[in-house]
Amino acid sequence: MFAIKKINNNVAVCKDGNGCELIAFGKGIGFPQMPYEIKLENIDRTFYNISAQYMGLMNELPMDIIEFTMKILPVVQSKLDYDLNPNLVLTLADHLAFAMERERKKIYIEMPLIYDMEQQYPMEMKLSRYIVAQLDKVFHVKLKRNELSGVAMSIISAKITSEQKTKGTDKIDFEGVLKDIGRIIEKELHIVVNKESFDYARFATHMKYLLDRICSKQYIDTDNITLYQNLREEFADISRCVDCIIEYLNQKLDCEVTEEEKMYLILHVNRICSKEKCAEETEDGKGNR
Repeated sequence: MFAIKKINNNVAVCKDGNGCELIAFGKGIGFPQMPYEIKLENIDRTFYNISAQYMGLMNELPMDIIEFTMKILPVVQSKLDYDLNPNLVLTLADHLAFAMERERKKIYIEMPLIYDMEQQYPMEMKLSRYIVAQLDKVFHVKLKRNELSGVAMSIISAKITSEQKTKGTDKIDFEGVLKDIGRIIEKELHIVVNKESFDYARFATHMKYLLDRICSKQYIDTDNITLYQNLREEFADISRCVDCIIEYLNQKLDCEVTEEEKMYLILHVNRICSKEKCAEETEDGKGNR
C-alpha cells in the first residue's frame, strides 16, 4: 500500500494493491514525504469510498472525535439491517463535535420530539443513546436528552439503498442545482452560507442522496406525518424555506418529494442555519471582550 497524500499527521490518502483510493488512519503516517510505501502494521483503520470533498475537510475536526466515531461505527453497523454511507465516519464526528461545542457554550437547539423518534426509529434511537453514553465516558460531556434525536437522524440520513449504489445524478447538473438551492436558503433565511464549511459539504452530500433517490424513483416514506407536522410548527421559517426549495425542484426536475424527504430537508437546513448563528454569536462574543 502506498500513501500518496497527507491529510494530517495521522491520516493519509492511500492506494491499495488494486489501485483503489482509501483513507488510512495511523499514528504518524502523515509525517514522511509523500508518496511512500506504508507498512500495514502502521495502519489502525481504513475507509473506502469516502467522498473527495470530505478529505480536505478532515482538518476541521478534532482527531479524537474522529477516532471515537471510528470505534463506535462498527457497533452501529452491526445492529442495523441496512448499509451506512462511508461518509458517516465524518458526518457523525462533525455532528458530535458540534453538539459538544454547543453544550460547552450553553447554546441549545430544539430537536425533533423524542417520543416521535422513539416510535418511528427505535433501533436508531437505541444506538443514539449508546453513542451519547460513550461520548460522556470518553469526553466527559453530557449532552441534553433532546440531542438523541439529532444523533439518530445522522444515522438515518446515512442509509444507503441498493438502488442508490447503482443509480446516480449523472443526468442532473448537480452543481447548478446545489448553487440555486444555496441562493434560496440565503434569500429566505437572510443568512450568508459558508460554502467552504464542513457543514455545507454535509448538506451537499444529503442533497445528492435526495437527488439520487429522485432519479431512481426510490422515495423515503414511512408515514412520519406526526413528526413532520411537529417540525413544521417548531421551525416555521425553515419550513417556508424548504417549501421554496421543493417548488424549485418540482419546476426544475418535475419530481415528487415525499413528506419524509421534506422532514430531512428541514433538519439539514436548520443545521446550516444554526451553525451560522452559532458562529455569529461566537464572533459577537469576541467583539464584546
